Amino acid sequence: MHGEIPTEVVLFGHTIAVHWNLHAWLMVGIWFGYVPFALLITRFFKPKPRPYGLGRNPATGKPYEPIWARFHIWGLYAAMTLSLGGAALALAVSRGFSGSLHSFCGIGTVVFGALQIVAAWQRGTHGGKWGKHSDPENPETWHGDHYDMTPRRRWFEAYHKTGGYFTLFLATGAITSGLGQYWLPGIALAVVVVLVGCFLLVVAFEGLGRRYDTYRTVYGNHPDHPYNKAREGL
Repeated sequence: MHGEIPTEVVLFGHTIAVHWNLHAWLMVGIWFGYVPFALLITRFFKPKPRPYGLGRNPATGKPYEPIWARFHIWGLYAAMTLSLGGAALALAVSRGFSGSLHSFCGIGTVVFGALQIVAAWQRGTHGGKWGKHSDPENPETWHGDHYDMTPRRRWFEAYHKTGGYFTLFLATGAITSGLGQYWLPGIALAVVVVLVGCFLLVVAFEGLGRRYDTYRTVYGNHPDHPYNKAREGL
């Protein structure tokens, strides 16, 4: 299958060998390395909910930005930056879009990954007792799209979560179809290890009760919080 894809490229009069294994390891490292790791951190390593959430950092007076949120937000930016670079280099070396299943899945992964960032820009305001512009003693100042779970926030979460899993589905298609074009046993083994490892870890963390609701972790599990009231019968 190696002969069906470019193995060298001419740049500024010099012939340069194309190392597709580096492209493969980069993309697998992003989508089957860092992204699953960040998702596990986000899903299972949130602190146990308290009545009024995470609180504020006494040193800065700002709301706490927990480590799981940093992995989720900044990791997404880093993953997409590297993915865009890897995709751009692949398109340049291949002299455009090849039309293969791998290229469709690969471009789809990058596009939907980028849309995750665009969607995040539309997630709305935060609010809550410890919000940036809130007075902890005045509940009337606690309003925000996330705290109140406005339609804007609900639709953001509906898309963001579904779009994230769909992006991983496309990434899986890109990796498996890429292996069909350019077989790399090490990557095939790594994918299997990650899939089995993630399955076992999710089962273990679920069984240990480590999955806490994001809203209750951030804003608290007190029954007076708006979204807790909305779900009191669930």
